[in-house]
Amino acid sequence: MTIWVDADAAPGAVKDILTKASLTRGVDVMLVANRWLPKPRAARVQTVVVPAGADVADDYIVEHCQAGDLVITADIPLADRVIERGCEVITAYGRELDAENVREALNMRDFKEELRDLGVMTGGPPPYGQSQKQAFANALDRWITRNQRA
Repeated sequence: MTIWVDADAAPGAVKDILTKASLTRGVDVMLVANRWLPKPRAARVQTVVVPAGADVADDYIVEHCQAGDLVITADIPLADRVIERGCEVITAYGRELDAENVREALNMRDFKEELRDLGVMTGGPPPYGQSQKQAFANALDRWITRNQRA
């Protein structure tokens, strides 16, 4: 089992939590980005730098992830693609996406995009703070525990 991270947009706190999980829980983490990332000091955390371009990191993750892996991303279209491959998804805010709710998330994303295109302010995500970090850490812990038992 591998945890794939859409690392270009992942908050630093998420990468820190994942690095700690790799050390304490023995999970493999792949940080995928289209820019250089410092490699965390953990043997089970790897970085992959892909060429710049729209969806290049997403395409890399989709091509390399396997059923049963976890993908960390806020990119709902990427989430949809990896769920189709049998992966699970957690956002940096701790929201778990699966085959049952990813379509709803896609519809909401598209609706908000239409509103922005019309000039209606929809706002962005809430600031990333302690409660968001805790929600992510809890969701990650549930996933690791569930998958290490299997």
